[in-house]
Formats: sequence, structure tokens, C-alpha cells
Amino acid sequence: MNANKGSPRGHMAAWAVLTALALTPAALTGELAGAQAPATTLVFDKNPDDPTDSTLSVRQGGRLRATYRAGSGLGVQDDCARAKGWIPDGNWRIRSSTRTYDGNLIKGYAVHLQDMPCSRGTVTRTEMFIHSETDRDGGEGTSEARRWDGPGDYESNGCVKLDPADIEELFRLLDRIGWPTHLRVVP
Repeated sequence: MNANKGSPRGHMAAWAVLTALALTPAALTGELAGAQAPATTLVFDKNPDDPTDSTLSVRQGGRLRATYRAGSGLGVQDDCARAKGWIPDGNWRIRSSTRTYDGNLIKGYAVHLQDMPCSRGTVTRTEMFIHSETDRDGGEGTSEARRWDGPGDYESNGCVKLDPADIEELFRLLDRIGWPTHLRVVP
């Protein structure tokens, strides 16, 4: 029977469909399916065999979106060794991000992380970032500190360090899928 003809059965069927659609979880919470993207997560996975050959991954929900080679420290696994050891494990709150950071050592693309005590609590690691070696504008510089020369440049004073092309790609990806609130560092 055609519901437009005014039959009771047609009206009941139409009412049942509309009620079922109206009472879906998305309708009850005011969200439309797919309107809210899953949370984005950054994970730095330390490589104990070579801290300068670790990985930084971007996950959205359960899906791996990107993986980048990254380094931390000067080959020292002691996370309490200030300016030499790799970044301590834990969930680091992201303070800010910018493409034009102009610090004393760090320039250009930078994600500033919270201060956090090392594993033994003897030192608080401060001025920690995800960054690369570039000029303030994110371009390649001429001095060693501003020019990426290869694998040796993954060394840092403890920050998470990426190739300049990778950090630019990371920023574009996070601008598109949503910025995380934390960096999770795992052994």
C-alpha cells in the first residue's frame, strides 16, 4: 500500500521509520554520524638500539596516519641527563605549536611541550620541543645549526627531532585531521 494514499498501515510504517531514525545514538547526542573526528594522538617510540633512529607516529582513532623517523638526545638513554639524554617516558601536554618559532636554539616549525621530571625525579626537563633544523621561517639555513645534512642531524639535546620535510608534512597533516593535546612517549 502507498503511504501517500492515507492508509493506516502506510502511516504506521512511515512513523516507525522516522522514530527509529530519530532515536539513533547520533540523534540522541545531537551528533551526526562522522561529524566528530576521532581523537588524534602523537606517539614517540624510542629505539633503545639507536635513540636517533626512533619513530614519531600519528594516529587518529585506531588508524595509523603517518610515521616519521625521529631522534631524541645525543645517543644517551638516561632521560635525567640534561641536554644529552633522550626525552622521558610519559604523556607530555602540548603547550603550543608554531611554524615561526624564534628561540635561541630552535627556530621555525616547533611544538612546545610541557616541563616534566625525568624518570628518577632528579631533573625536570624543560624547553622540550618537537622540532627540526631550520631558519625561523622554516626554510633551510646556511649554518650547521640551521641546515639539515642527514642522519647525524637527528641528534638533539633531548627534544624529538624530525627531518625538515617531515615536520612540515606533520603540521599539514595535523592541520587537516586535528591537533592532539599530548605527545605520548613510550619505551
